Amino acid sequence: MLPILLMRAIAMLRAGMWPEGAREIDAVRLDFDHRHRRRILLKTEAGRDLLLDLAETARLADGDALVLAGGGLVRVIAADEDLLEIHAAPAILLRIAWHLGNRHLAVQFAGPALRIRADHVIAAMILGLGGQIHELRAPFDPESGAYAGAAPHSHDPGGFHDH
Repeated sequence: MLPILLMRAIAMLRAGMWPEGAREIDAVRLDFDHRHRRRILLKTEAGRDLLLDLAETARLADGDALVLAGGGLVRVIAADEDLLEIHAAPAILLRIAWHLGNRHLAVQFAGPALRIRADHVIAAMILGLGGQIHELRAPFDPESGAYAGAAPHSHDPGGFHDH
């Protein structure tokens, strides 16, 4: 029986920052939740095991590369997800955005529209607020938030947490 070789990704490169002549070994297709990690076992497009083993949590984007310990790169592909694209007049869209934020939902800005993960309860709320919804499958890349990368802080004594 042949030994199973595990590829190990130890760093990442942003899209467009790959060195000239970089050798792309494989690709990994990930939904949004799996593109914000530090350490996880993944399966590549070719069916190989890949251990993501970064020093810090990274938010991977479509076109980024994972640098392998043994040399070579694995391309990150943002997987399509079931989304709702929300359209409305500006004042209504602003009100809908407030309600989405109040529920701590991840939101992607797509030109004059908002995108969220498909959710029938939230869809009913949006329609009730006067918005229009278009279902689609596309990569989801929401805003990272005002506190992304910020140091832990406290709202009360002894209550430190990350956002």
